[in-house]
Amino acid sequence: MKFTLETQDTQTKARTGVIETAHGSIQTPIFMPVGTAGTVKAVHQRELRDDIKAQIILGNTYHLFLRPGLDIIKQAGGLHRFNGWEGPILTDSGGYQVYSLAGTGRKIKEHGVEFRSHIDGSLHTFTPEGVVDIQRQIGADIIMAFDECTPYPCEYEYARASMEMTHRWLKRCCERFDETEGYYGYPQTLFPIVQGSVYKDLRVKSAETIAAAGREGNAIGGLSVGEPAEIMYELAEVVCDILPRDKPRYLMGVGTPADILEGIAVGVDMFDCVMPTRNARNGMLFTTEGIINIRNLKWQDDFSPIDKNLGGYASSFYTKAYLRHLIRSNEMLGAQIASIHNLTFYLWLVGEARRKIEQGDFGTWKNVTIKKVMQRL
Repeated sequence: MKFTLETQDTQTKARTGVIETAHGSIQTPIFMPVGTAGTVKAVHQRELRDDIKAQIILGNTYHLFLRPGLDIIKQAGGLHRFNGWEGPILTDSGGYQVYSLAGTGRKIKEHGVEFRSHIDGSLHTFTPEGVVDIQRQIGADIIMAFDECTPYPCEYEYARASMEMTHRWLKRCCERFDETEGYYGYPQTLFPIVQGSVYKDLRVKSAETIAAAGREGNAIGGLSVGEPAEIMYELAEVVCDILPRDKPRYLMGVGTPADILEGIAVGVDMFDCVMPTRNARNGMLFTTEGIINIRNLKWQDDFSPIDKNLGGYASSFYTKAYLRHLIRSNEMLGAQIASIHNLTFYLWLVGEARRKIEQGDFGTWKNVTIKKVMQRL
């Protein structure tokens, strides 16, 4: 992987760049649609490529390991061939899913994490080495180091001990990654993850440790787990100021349109979140004019396009009235249209951010845009 830093905004710490991978280039800042089980829910790969203009998507180690399983993925020739997505793929290590399994008998130890499948209750263990091996077999272009995602709130001592274990796990991940090769004839890249909960001194220490690991890109984890947005922005900026300027920075699991623009402003390059597709299935639409609950009666006879300013087939062809009918009728097409629309909006948002950074007026545009797109219509 190669990262080229292109432009620095004159008003903020926002920047543009290009990430080059074996499966294509990614223009940053970028939003990455989440395809947890090898699919972005309700969206065809062709729509991701041609309508949404996605440049990279995500898969998840935990879910793909459990189903369909590594044997099927390897027989297919890796996740790219299995799901038909020809562009870059990033896989989360499963650390967040392990975090979400709290209360189900999950056991976190120095060796790794013991957990039970949410599908059939079967017992499994993830170790740093094993998670690297799994992601090697999945075949993602960018793979994540195994970490523990701490809950919010958590005590300082727990956050410190967890962070230090994550650093020890990172050393094991790096050693395993460096002594192995991919399965499918192209290079992969390992990103370590900054932790430390909401404690600034821990975040500084973790960012310094992750920067010293010298990998080709770095991630910021353990945020957007319930803490106030202002704390997330502050800590993201603290971490970005420490992480290497010449390597991409990935803020994991974030977030709302406002979160993404504020993250870009402090120097983040990459984002992912299930929000655009999850909220779409529930009838919440993000538009260039504000947020719409399409279930509301006010849209019943609104025959205007979902978003006339956005472009894209789903957003400009279908009307609000028709989409409301589909969502209220629980028709599958409603979830499809809404998901394609929301993802089109998210990719539009980061594309506009990139253009404004290049023009040198991102800061002013950001403040106006956040107020506009986050208002309830």
